[in-house]
Amino acid sequence: MESRRRKAKARTPRRVNAETASSAASASSTSATLVLPNLEAFLETDDPQISIGVIGPIQCAVVSADPHNMLAALVRRPGETLQQLLERLDAAVLLAMEQDIFTDDINPPSSRR
Repeated sequence: MESRRRKAKARTPRRVNAETASSAASASSTSATLVLPNLEAFLETDDPQISIGVIGPIQCAVVSADPHNMLAALVRRPGETLQQLLERLDAAVLLAMEQDIFTDDINPPSSRR
């Protein structure tokens, strides 16, 4: 059976110049500022990792981990904005860092017999 590879769409290279950077900066300054203090603190630790994207059949998820633990694995909810997802991650990272409570929306809990 032949592999079905998607053809890459031809993309026109774009350059960021002072004018486009300035307009992007002014557009972002007019939007709400995203404050994620717990993610900021997490990023200051040793070897932090945060991934956002497709995980298997899950269209959008976010996972944060350090070398020892997965702190949080969250699935994006229907209608949830990226900002809302990151705010949930921020809260979940706080729980993990301060109370050792790890949030996992991706992996089903193992059943104990």
